[in-house]
Amino acid sequence: SGLEDGVTRSHGEGAGEAVVERGPGAAYHMFVVMEDLVEKLKLLRYEEGLLRKSNLKPPSRHYFALPTNPGEQFYMFCTLAAWLINKAGRPFEQPQEYDDPNATISNILSELRSFGRTADFPPSKLKSGYGEHVCYVLDCLAEEALKCIGFTWKRPSYPVEEVEEEIVPEDDAELTLNKVDEEFMEEETDNEENFIDLNILKAQTYRLDMNESAKQEDILESTTDAAEWSLEVERVLPQLKVTIRTDNKDWRIHVDQMHQHKSGIESALEETKGFLDKLHNEISRTLEKIGSREKYINNQLEHLVQEHRAAQAQLSEARERYQQGSGGVTERTRLLAEVTEELEKIKQEMEEKGSSMTDGAPLVKIKQSLTKLKQETIQMDIRIGVVEHTLLQSKLKEKSNMTRDMHATIIPESTIGSY
Repeated sequence: SGLEDGVTRSHGEGAGEAVVERGPGAAYHMFVVMEDLVEKLKLLRYEEGLLRKSNLKPPSRHYFALPTNPGEQFYMFCTLAAWLINKAGRPFEQPQEYDDPNATISNILSELRSFGRTADFPPSKLKSGYGEHVCYVLDCLAEEALKCIGFTWKRPSYPVEEVEEEIVPEDDAELTLNKVDEEFMEEETDNEENFIDLNILKAQTYRLDMNESAKQEDILESTTDAAEWSLEVERVLPQLKVTIRTDNKDWRIHVDQMHQHKSGIESALEETKGFLDKLHNEISRTLEKIGSREKYINNQLEHLVQEHRAAQAQLSEARERYQQGSGGVTERTRLLAEVTEELEKIKQEMEEKGSSMTDGAPLVKIKQSLTKLKQETIQMDIRIGVVEHTLLQSKLKEKSNMTRDMHATIIPESTIGSY
């Protein structure tokens, strides 16, 4: 199968003309390709290998030939294509729902071209998920998968039917007109004694009619037995076959007609040949005039053609300079973006520092701390004074005790010396 044998289902203007050019039956070729595709998928056992694993419903025989649900059909197309590519021996990741459809289609077409298949149609034809191009791509991939597994198509073997030919005697099967007349005459001569006189039969019939005219008319019912009737038909049927001999003069009539048509064609050819010769001469003269006029125009426009070529060369140089300049602009734009980003960071840091400097909360905290320190200093001074006073009292008390002790020791010694 090939895309050239398929149908171009054109959407928009010119669709009818494309189908007419390719024949009236081309519009239904995609249905044939789709049915072949389903059979090939069954040969590849896609029910066990794909449908059950992916929990998908089996497609109908015309699933990709008619539009039903574009999103579902496109997902089914991508899934089948990926599975067939893997079956054909090429590694291909199973597409997901969030993947880019353009990238998926491009990968499928590149794999199709790697198999040596042609894909001379825009990738947008596969986005709809149905149509001749979808059927073509899947059919090609199915054929490649069958080649990979070593499947070969065999010639069909037709069963031989033994037909028993019924041998019928020629005299009973087919009779000529002359033989029918002869047999009819023989039967008349042999069976004259069995015939009834018509006058006697007429008189009897008249009497019966007169007798029954007075009777009440009853409903007419057939008394013929159907089995006997069919047996009689089978017995008489071979004798009713008549063959008419062909007339040997028929072919002569056809030959005369052929000669008449030939003479008519020759006479018409003589008349039309003159007109065709005149038309040929006029066309030749017109072509010569066109050629000479073309040469004259080329000579007249030679300098303009040269100027156009020079302008084309200047345009190509300007394009090269523009590409070089655009490359430098791109680099400088990148540097500008980096500098701008650094500047934004510095501005943000300056704003944070400025906001922290203008905030009065730290000063209030410092003042509160100083006040608290002053209070604690006063309390410490008071405690130090109390401790110094206590220490002074203890020293004075010790001094007085020492003085008293000294006086107590001196008095007894003086009394001892007096004695």
